[in-house]
Amino acid sequence: MSVKLSTVSAVRNSFASPATQHLSALRPHSWFPPARRRFLFQRPRRAPPPATTRTFTSLPLKKFANVDDSFDPRQQDRESDQVDVCIVGGGPAGLSAAIRLKQIANDAGNTDFRVLVLEKAGELGDHIVSGNVIEPSAVNELLPDWNNADNPSRFDNATPATHDKMRFLTKNSSIPIPAPPQMNNHGNCIISLNQFSKWLGERAEEIGVEIYPGFAASEVIYKPDDGSVMGVATNDQGVARDGTPKPSFERGMEFHARITLFAEGCHGSLTKQVINKFDLRRDSQPQTYGLGLKEVWEVKPENFRKGEVVHSMGYPLPSDTYGGGWIYHFGENLVSLGLVVGLDYPNPWLSPYGEFQKLKHHPLYKSVIEGGKCISYGARALNEGGFQSIPKCSFPGGALIGDTAGFLNVPKIKGTHTAMRSGMLAAKATWDALSENKDPESTIFLYDYEDALRESTIWKELKEVRNMRPSFHSPLGLYGGILYSGLEAYLFRGKTPWTLKHKGKDHEATMHADRMPKIEYGKNDGEVSFDILTSVSRTGTNHEEDQPVHLQVEDWGRHAREMWPRYKGVENRFCPAGVYEYVEDGEKDLGVRFQINAQNCIHCKTCDIKAPAQDINWQTPQGGEGPKYTMT
Repeated sequence: MSVKLSTVSAVRNSFASPATQHLSALRPHSWFPPARRRFLFQRPRRAPPPATTRTFTSLPLKKFANVDDSFDPRQQDRESDQVDVCIVGGGPAGLSAAIRLKQIANDAGNTDFRVLVLEKAGELGDHIVSGNVIEPSAVNELLPDWNNADNPSRFDNATPATHDKMRFLTKNSSIPIPAPPQMNNHGNCIISLNQFSKWLGERAEEIGVEIYPGFAASEVIYKPDDGSVMGVATNDQGVARDGTPKPSFERGMEFHARITLFAEGCHGSLTKQVINKFDLRRDSQPQTYGLGLKEVWEVKPENFRKGEVVHSMGYPLPSDTYGGGWIYHFGENLVSLGLVVGLDYPNPWLSPYGEFQKLKHHPLYKSVIEGGKCISYGARALNEGGFQSIPKCSFPGGALIGDTAGFLNVPKIKGTHTAMRSGMLAAKATWDALSENKDPESTIFLYDYEDALRESTIWKELKEVRNMRPSFHSPLGLYGGILYSGLEAYLFRGKTPWTLKHKGKDHEATMHADRMPKIEYGKNDGEVSFDILTSVSRTGTNHEEDQPVHLQVEDWGRHAREMWPRYKGVENRFCPAGVYEYVEDGEKDLGVRFQINAQNCIHCKTCDIKAPAQDINWQTPQGGEGPKYTMT
């Protein structure tokens, strides 16, 4: 259905909970007033010239321009700022790199060493979605007192995991099965990664990291002489939908740095550019992805079991589709639940959002959330390729860190600790490289970062489980994958001489609609399951409508003519936010018209990954826009 932003906002307000209203008032230390924060960079104005006597003549004035000539403000030069290190993305990886860099610089007495973090969300954490049960090894190393009761700045929203359960689901039953040792959560903590990222940002600013939320990096800047990365530029503000500048137009800004670290998360828009430019995937297999959908509920006290971690496989997903669900009990009467669906699923009739709604009606899930209140919803693509799909992570002038490089451990269902550790390793390599090469005009290549990755626990744990995810591509599907993964977990332990391959790119797995069974989804009851309009209202998403569509499809009509006959609206079904739809239109030969409701976008990146023709290009909208997640 078509979802208008005004409607979404109205519905969102009606669902505001007294228990969560205070969350919207929170502001991390890194928040700046809007209007592009130009005062941060404005140059001092010159004093007006002294008054003088002017002599006028009767000569006709020279005409310098025709009345039809106009000045295009987009031709203005962009303001620029020179820093030592620029980090694109204010998630766990980017903030860990920033903190470690400033820790090293401050210890060395170089307090003027500038580390800048650009974050496209209006506030740190606003675009973060994760399960999340964190393995604290990396944060223990970065900030040893992060959870210490004697630390007044501790992160006090961590719930220790108490016990694990693994279940295989049929439609109405739940069968206990052994969990692989990688899923043992003893010593781990259940957190909201949204809250954790805000807290990391506060710690970063305390030691001198510069954080600019609401600055959407949209362009990589290369040196003209050798093509190395020299920084990024933020997008222009105040551009109308037709591409013309509005009265509020403001030129974007360039940030130049000797090293630029990309920490955009899964399938970053700038990461795609540098991977292609430097051919970073030349020695790796294609990345494969999943889509994670999550809700946070306030549940009845009698249904709450603090610290319990439950994972499930099987129902409602078909046997040819990889995925699974979770329920985490954290905080006070709060439950995180969700479903991950591998985006290499073949059936275009499948809707990950519809499958998630079905999952919540299973007795294992419904018994926990029934009678409770859903307070938040979010969705985000995640990397599932693992060891085989890690690209080259260093290139001239920069590096990839965190989930943008693909360090998620899928069998462990954890990636925060590997993301943070990669940021810390990149920080150390960056400091060493800049200390050795003082020439500001020279290009830096982080050779030590590549070496450090291969010697780290990241490499060891990803290599050990490298064959589990691709084993689900066998003709036995789900059941064959479970069997082989059990052998890997308990017997082989990653020591086999072979490495299984992923079967290809996710969009290539999508079959034509007439070759697959149609899937019908029932009506949602509004108590346990919800329509997409209601769920999007809980994301807090907001985009100005009068701006260029950031979901770029070159020719909407051609897209419809090529995609509708083959896939019958797969875009509408794979999107978890109702962005894409085919509207009945009798004037079209197909009888339908392709439509993009970009204002509903929650920045999950699924369309850029799963579109069969790969003709949807996700780009950053205006800085500060998109979802405003809470507790996710």
